[in-house]
Amino acid sequence: MRNIVILISGSGSNMAAIVRAAEQGRWAQCLNAQVAAVLSNRSDAQGLDFAKDHGIPTQVLDHKAFASREDFDAALMAEIDGHAPALVVLAGFMRILTPGFVAHFAGRLLNVHPSLLPAFPGLNTHQRAIDAGCRFAGATVHQVTAELDHGSILAQAVVPVMPDDIADTLAARVLTQEHLIYPQAVAQFLTQSPMRSKRG
Repeated sequence: MRNIVILISGSGSNMAAIVRAAEQGRWAQCLNAQVAAVLSNRSDAQGLDFAKDHGIPTQVLDHKAFASREDFDAALMAEIDGHAPALVVLAGFMRILTPGFVAHFAGRLLNVHPSLLPAFPGLNTHQRAIDAGCRFAGATVHQVTAELDHGSILAQAVVPVMPDDIADTLAARVLTQEHLIYPQAVAQFLTQSPMRSKRG
């Protein structure tokens, strides 16, 4: 069985979408894959309750308890490795990962970013898209590399930017598409098939 470990820091809505897709799509039978654990750097991450309710083991590693980013990432790597992961999925994990961590999981580390990469890497993507006068925005699932938001693109979804949009309304529209393309991209990645772009 190929294990998927998901990292969250908050509500874990993308994690929940992946868990539901794994259950409904019978990933254990069809893909020989399962969500083996959900880890968080915050004990108050709401997504932990969802994972527990679905019988998924959870673990909290408080980054504030470590002297350095490197120390935290080393401990996190050890915890993840305990689940022998075939895939590590970042789902709203609000930490910048060290190069050593990224290198350790190279080729099996995925993230979803709320823009149409390569446009608007980093933070405040929705406001930046609005300020730039973009007619379209969206989300991107990509492999994680040492360079922020620059890994190979696995899937994208496009949404319109409305004339009256503010960052929050655009973010909500994009998040709906994240919940669709992230589980699809994870499943396609596990089958090693190309993921075609989906327009929303």
